[in-house]
Amino acid sequence: MKYVVTVNGERYEVEVERAGGGSTSLSRQPIERGARSQPMSAPAAAPVAAQPVVSSPTPVSSGGLKTVVSPMPGTVLDIKVKEGDVVAVGDVMIILEAMKMETEIVTEHAGTVSAIKAKKGDAVETDTVLVEIR
Repeated sequence: MKYVVTVNGERYEVEVERAGGGSTSLSRQPIERGARSQPMSAPAAAPVAAQPVVSSPTPVSSGGLKTVVSPMPGTVLDIKVKEGDVVAVGDVMIILEAMKMETEIVTEHAGTVSAIKAKKGDAVETDTVLVEIR
């Protein structure tokens, strides 16, 4: 799953994969009494051009109704469109907060917003329909 994260004003694209069930081992080396840790410099992270999260594709019904769904559980922070708005592929529809991160939910469909199914402050689950487009 891909996320866009802002850290100190810099936007980064982050891809997260589910762990393969393996365990993580820790190095347990004794430290001598009175020893001091040595600071280490981390390699500088290269900023990646921000890519908004695209909602999961959903089947189109025979009436041409398309939906934008929540890709994860979270809270609706802001709604960037209103009923009747004409939208293009990639337009930001909703700002969703999950685990104290803001995520832009964009549309994969062009059309006219026919219904907004979520309200600001709503708690939504994965695959909850947020917006309908005709």
